[in-house]
Amino acid sequence: MAFVATGAAQAAPSANPLTDVAAVVARREIPNIPGKSLVSVLVTYAPGAKSPPHRHAASGFIYAYVLSGAIRSQTGVAAPQVYHAGESWFEPPGARHSVSENASDAEPARLLAIFVVDTRDEELTHADQE
Repeated sequence: MAFVATGAAQAAPSANPLTDVAAVVARREIPNIPGKSLVSVLVTYAPGAKSPPHRHAASGFIYAYVLSGAIRSQTGVAAPQVYHAGESWFEPPGARHSVSENASDAEPARLLAIFVVDTRDEELTHADQE
């Protein structure tokens, strides 16, 4: 997921219509957990769109919730799984996200990714080097 790190509702530019578009919709320091922030990111996939393989910030614990459509996701060594609207999953810090894509070639899909991350981590996603 090509996340932007700051700015409310800013969409990440995408030259390729078959990649995802992500926008940070909220970023707030967690007052009772010094050094940690909660960041929510809206990810939109056009039909057939996908994210390149990536890793998230090493400090980032992620909860992902499918708002509409269906998302195929694979982290670590687990098999890819399809999640439909209303379903969710967790991603551990530093997990390799090898598959993140719209499971449909005909319908768009959206998910909300909620990160608990070190406040100093501005870059939420790193391109996979593997």
